[in-house]
Amino acid sequence: MSAAPPIYVLDANVFVQAHRRHYAFDICPGFWDCVIHHHHAGRVISIDRVRDEILAGDALEAWVKNSAPKTLFVSTADAVVAANFAAMVQWVQTEPQFKLEAKTEFAQVADGWLAAYAQAHPHHVVATHEEFNADAKKRVPLPNVCKKFGVEYVDPFAMLKELKASFRWVKP
Repeated sequence: MSAAPPIYVLDANVFVQAHRRHYAFDICPGFWDCVIHHHHAGRVISIDRVRDEILAGDALEAWVKNSAPKTLFVSTADAVVAANFAAMVQWVQTEPQFKLEAKTEFAQVADGWLAAYAQAHPHHVVATHEEFNADAKKRVPLPNVCKKFGVEYVDPFAMLKELKASFRWVKP
């Protein structure tokens, strides 16, 4: 019996960097179609707190409100997720390497909730542009938290390869 395929839980930076850098709506609509397709196939989700972070009043907000399925952003209102998040915040607060500002920020942003959600759900993998940084002090990198708590993570390009995404140019 083969293992269940991973379900990717997208960090806010996957949406933001796609929109502002790699896959702008007007040059690569296929990326956005791919996200929606794989969401409907049960392979891609994000969380409510990421949705809240990316509602910034630009074209990405319009996409979230008008094109993204409402089910793409799942609720973190769950006792197990909350307990996982609390353990992660506790770890961050007791880690002497992180500055106070980093600890405060971590408790307020979606990163910990992403890791907590993925930890609570089998076969869920965090997709983020952030990288592990053992020497981080000014910010708590999401991959550091994932590694500490045994949560798998990948960068979005590895996710797209695993999903066999292909964005082809169409002659105008």
